[in-house]
Amino acid sequence: MKRMIADRQIFLWLLSGVFMLLLQIILGGITRLTGSGLSITRWDIITGIIYPLSEVEWMKAFDMYKQTPQYSKINHGISLGDFKFIYFWEYFHRLWARLMGLVFVIPFLYFFIKGRLGRKLIFDLLIVVVLAVFVASLGWIMVASGLIHRPWVNAYKLSFHLCAAVLLIGFLWWTTLRYGWSHKRVASNTTSVNLIRILLGLCFVQIFLGGVMSGMKAGLAAPTWPDMGGHWLPLGIEEISDKKWSLFGDYDQDVVNPLVIQYFHRNVAYMVFAMCLFVVFYSFRLRQRELTKRLVILLSLLTVQIGLGIITILNCVGYVPLLWGVLHQLTGIICFLYILYLVFLTKADLPLED
Repeated sequence: MKRMIADRQIFLWLLSGVFMLLLQIILGGITRLTGSGLSITRWDIITGIIYPLSEVEWMKAFDMYKQTPQYSKINHGISLGDFKFIYFWEYFHRLWARLMGLVFVIPFLYFFIKGRLGRKLIFDLLIVVVLAVFVASLGWIMVASGLIHRPWVNAYKLSFHLCAAVLLIGFLWWTTLRYGWSHKRVASNTTSVNLIRILLGLCFVQIFLGGVMSGMKAGLAAPTWPDMGGHWLPLGIEEISDKKWSLFGDYDQDVVNPLVIQYFHRNVAYMVFAMCLFVVFYSFRLRQRELTKRLVILLSLLTVQIGLGIITILNCVGYVPLLWGVLHQLTGIICFLYILYLVFLTKADLPLED
């Protein structure tokens, strides 16, 4: 299938934005798993770009951190060297966000002055800006939730921040696909298209649950598989109707709540895999060859994703493993973007592939 790039420079610019956003999401995962998110207690858009260089600056930042609940309840007595480690990851996460802004604004102004941006693309890029501001705002709301009473950020606010970032990268990915080259639609029918869209929705729900899992460190509650601490149903889950408010409010006051989140996260993963398997056989049965090939790739990605999830859970003994947790999150985002790609390739307004 021959692809014609409309404007290679603009296409590479958009694609670089997708990759930078993907890395930013991964940096967010590292920041969370290393417990670094609350190390910087202020949000300074301009001065926040300056990294502490002198001992005086480091001690000032350290003293501010000592005022947080995380320090008094979890990290009391940590050394300045340990503080510098967690500070680095939060700083890098914020710095990368600012760098993305520069990578967006400077080329945008150049292409705009040269008249190389169409009205539709300009409108889409303005939506990207709005979404980026929304993500950043949720990020600060998330951080603020751990600076008053809790020694960590609110799990749901963390997940909303993650989901907003996924919407942002998804929209930019869609814009890149639509602009980048002339695609050909793969043969499909209405049922196949609807099933793939449902898969996309389920994948997004799963990412949300994964964010809550991370925020609650729910993997520590039952680091076993395929059972959950020796049980197929977590003890106390039958009382979920009595716990609905504690599940969303003071979730850290009841040991059952992380088990409930982990239970749903596991089972939605099984649902996504089973549904993808069904769509593969459905497409194969209708001899939708090109679509079937792409769905098999998705099934392979989901298999890897579930495998990484199992490895992560089995290694959640005392702490959440950084490497496996980050790889699990990365593959989950890739699965989401690939399903979005399949939705794009089944659009009715694309010319049918020969």
